[in-house]
Amino acid sequence: MAKKITLKQKIDKKFKNEVFRSLYKLFTILPIQKNKIAILSDSKKTLSDNFKFVYDELQKRADYQYYFLLKESVNRRKRYIEIIQLAYNMARAKVIMVDDFYPMVYPLKIRKNAELIQIWHAVGAFKKFGFSRLGKPGGPKPDSLAHRNYTKVIVSSEYVAPFYAEGFGIDQSHVFATGVPRTDVFFDESYKEQKRQEVYTCYPLLEGKKVVLYAPTFRGNGQSSAKFPQRRLDLEQIYENLREDEMFLIKMHPFVKKKFKIPAQYSDKIMNVTSYPSVNNLLFVTDVLITDYSSVCFEFALLNKPMIFYCFDLQEYIFSRDFYIPYEEFTPGTIVETSEQLIDEFRDKLENPQVDYSAFTDKFFDKLDGQSTQRVADLVVSCMSKEK
Repeated sequence: MAKKITLKQKIDKKFKNEVFRSLYKLFTILPIQKNKIAILSDSKKTLSDNFKFVYDELQKRADYQYYFLLKESVNRRKRYIEIIQLAYNMARAKVIMVDDFYPMVYPLKIRKNAELIQIWHAVGAFKKFGFSRLGKPGGPKPDSLAHRNYTKVIVSSEYVAPFYAEGFGIDQSHVFATGVPRTDVFFDESYKEQKRQEVYTCYPLLEGKKVVLYAPTFRGNGQSSAKFPQRRLDLEQIYENLREDEMFLIKMHPFVKKKFKIPAQYSDKIMNVTSYPSVNNLLFVTDVLITDYSSVCFEFALLNKPMIFYCFDLQEYIFSRDFYIPYEEFTPGTIVETSEQLIDEFRDKLENPQVDYSAFTDKFFDKLDGQSTQRVADLVVSCMSKEK
């Protein structure tokens, strides 16, 4: 259950936002620092995923000055000193990068010679988001300012560019099909082997086993209300259908705070790995992926291993969220709706793992070359050197 926000907290938040906007406007009197990049997140407390890949590449290119403000949640309050520093650094940065929803930036007018770049955390696009959800539960109001001031957005392919333009309420000319940096590692065999060994070190039971990974998305309207109906997974039946050399892993979406409890009698074959920080690393040891409406399917398709889509609430999800592409046309794997179907399918996929996802990956990735980080870095560097 989402933590209820008190009236005092609401007043405090509103006051801080007003102070922030006033300070930002004040600091725009100062000249832009042409060497400064601000990196901001309200969903990660450490530099990771796309940000980490792009930052490491930029470090090789030039000696830029960086400002970081990374919080694990939009509900994690910012201290007054952080508010002041954020306003100052955003007002003076040549490039501001965000990787997800970042509410404090949206009311701001980005300076003429500055850039606000959305390094979106997910790959591809199929479920509707942002302004594509107008009129849907949890969708934005028509006059919402969210997302509309991005000057550039990166995506995985030209095919999904119109979806992002619609979702963010921006012109498609601001969307760039560079590819997504976090996918580059799927083309690096030594990296994949290194991460496999790290996973085995963390979870020794997995080594030498066939692995089924269940990685669903959350239900609810966003980070603060995220939940998942754990009863939909019949652990007893799953356990009885696993062989001695097989493991079933469960990784909940990081927005879901309620811990998935696994009874002790199943712990030799079923494991909760939600606390493991990188789902991509887990994909490298996975033989069959079970997901639903999560973008993890895009990365896993690059490994050309079988997927199952466990959609026990498909019609409800279509009503509340909907898709850019009819779901049955989108999915590259089998759709199942019951626990019995799920078990039958993962048993079949473990024994018959041959798949061909080339048509799927060709649609959602313009380039399968492992060079997306370089293209995003090129984009940032061009922004740093450009005068409008």
